Formats: sequence, structure tokens, C-alpha cells
Amino acid sequence: MGLGTETFLLAYPLRYITEWVMMGRMDAVLHALADPHRRVIVEALTTGEATAGELGALVPVSQPGVSRHLSVLRDAGLVDVRPDGQRRIYRLRPESLEPVSDWLLHRQRVWEQRMSALHTEVARGTRQRKGKP
Repeated sequence: MGLGTETFLLAYPLRYITEWVMMGRMDAVLHALADPHRRVIVEALTTGEATAGELGALVPVSQPGVSRHLSVLRDAGLVDVRPDGQRRIYRLRPESLEPVSDWLLHRQRVWEQRMSALHTEVARGTRQRKGKP
């Protein structure tokens, strides 16, 4: 028995729904970037647009494999594609990396604060062992 839309919206505030959606997007981006061949493709697109053939020449993968990699990148929102005659031109969508960047920045700040607090405690303990208040 599933929740109806009304019940779902009443049970979960919009903030939680938004976070859930953003985590899903972030998971898709991280999954897409987990593959080294896809990272090569994304890195190549940081310099500008490229055709599927040009991108395929960068990785030791068959053409159908390159198509699958490009499909995963497209589904994750990392790249856009536009037709140009019989070719497909791909471009990077750097804004799709923002949720991951924001999350990593938050994690970094949290760990920097924890490490700073640990450093303070260690210094305090060192001073106390030496007999200094």
C-alpha cells in the first residue's frame, strides 16, 4: 500500500522532498563519474564541444560502449547533445556538478571544524601534561 501524492506531501515537508530529489541527482552524477572512461569524456568536454566520434577516440571502448557511456552522462545531466546532420555534438553542462561541489564543500567544512577542535584538545592535553593550565 503506497502513499498517495496528498499524503506524501503532507507527511514530508517540501524541504525534505527537495533534498531527496537533489540527492538523487547527485547520486546519478557520482555514478556517472565513477567510471574512468566517462571521466575522460567529461574532462575532454571541459575544453569545448566534441562529436561522439571524437570522444570515442579518447577511450579504448567500442562505438556501442561509447554510446552507452554518453547515454549515462546524458541521463545524469552532465552533457547535452544536439544533432548536426548525421553527427551528434556533445557539450558539458558544468552546472550539473554544483550539487556535488556544494555537498563536498559542506563535508570539507565539517571535517575542518572537527580537525580544528581535535587540534585544540591535543594542544590542551599537551599543556596539561607539562603542568601548564
